[in-house]
Amino acid sequence: MDIETKLTVAQIKSKLDVMSENNLQLLDKLKDDPRKSVHKLVENKKKLIEKGKLLLKDHEERLSIERMLKKNPTIQYIAGIDEVGRGPLAGPVVAAAVILPEDCSRLIGVNDSKQLSFAKRKEFDQLIREVAVEYTIAVVDSQAIDRLNIYEATRHAMLESVRQLNVTPDFLLLDAMKINSEVAQKSIIKGDQKSLSIAAASIIAKVYRDEMMMAYAQMYPEFGFDKHMGYGTKQHLEALKTYGFTPIHRQSFSPVTNTLKEYK
Repeated sequence: MDIETKLTVAQIKSKLDVMSENNLQLLDKLKDDPRKSVHKLVENKKKLIEKGKLLLKDHEERLSIERMLKKNPTIQYIAGIDEVGRGPLAGPVVAAAVILPEDCSRLIGVNDSKQLSFAKRKEFDQLIREVAVEYTIAVVDSQAIDRLNIYEATRHAMLESVRQLNVTPDFLLLDAMKINSEVAQKSIIKGDQKSLSIAAASIIAKVYRDEMMMAYAQMYPEFGFDKHMGYGTKQHLEALKTYGFTPIHRQSFSPVTNTLKEYK
């Protein structure tokens, strides 16, 4: 009998947990193990390996635009820019600009912030901040949104995030927007799913704005901003009717405009 089949299930689990996908001999040795629990461990490990391969494939595809651009010797620093908060009735619009390093291997799994769980966004937010060459965050509040309109406020936030960068980018990648910048740029539909730089910016912006809305939830507990982040949910609309609009509400948005009284 092979030495691996003499191991306890717990010992086998420990070996599989640390086993590299480049060293799969153990899986072959365990295929004839009579224990069902061992078969389950092997199947779970195979699924994890396949999931890892898919994540790596997606990661490489999200770097394809950046790699193509960097074939041009004049392009070294590429900034991905994205925003969050165009649709809500309350709170700011937030944009982030992120310049990633050549080695992005620690960012496997980074994707459009909307595709990630709250916990994953927080995890990647911290990781992106650690590995980025530089990142910036720009905030445009509800008063400026009312003054400019949401489209122009969004463009302003994105442009401001670029202006704040200390490292001058050679190229900008934006998610379905264009800004008045002298830096060469490319607008990409669903860019937060196609470009790692834009995806990283979407996470930074989303986590930052969500934390702002959770802080506002403490100031205005009747509205539940920590649950809907300012979007026009049933709970939010009912609170508007009951309590009126707050200083962070966008008074140019019709559901707020139709509310006659101010929150006290």
